Amino acid sequence: MLQRRNGMRSHARAARIAALRLRQQQLVMRSAEQRVEFARAWRQIEAPMALADRVHSGWLWLRAHPELPLAAALACAVLRPRRAWRWGRRLWWLWRRWQQAQRWLETGR
Repeated sequence: MLQRRNGMRSHARAARIAALRLRQQQLVMRSAEQRVEFARAWRQIEAPMALADRVHSGWLWLRAHPELPLAAALACAVLRPRRAWRWGRRLWWLWRRWQQAQRWLETGR
C-alpha cells in the first residue's frame, strides 16, 4: 500500500512537472512573439523618437547657451523694431496663457 501511495505521489509529481514544463514552453514562445511584435512597433516609431531626441538635445543646448537667442532677439529688435514689438507681444501672450494653463492643471479645475 505504501508503494502504491508513493507511486501515485510520484505520478502526480511527474504530471505536475510536465504541466509546469509545458507552461514554461508556452511562456517562452509568448515572450518570443512579444519581442518580435515590440521590435516591429519600435521600427514604426523609431524615426519620430529620434527627431524628438534631437529637438530635446537642441532645447537643452539653448538653455545652456541663452546668449544665442538673446543676440538674435536683440538683432531683430534693432533691425526691425515694429516686428520685434509685435512678436514680443505675441510671445508674452503665449507665455501668460501657458502659465495660466499650468496653474489650472495644478489646481485640478
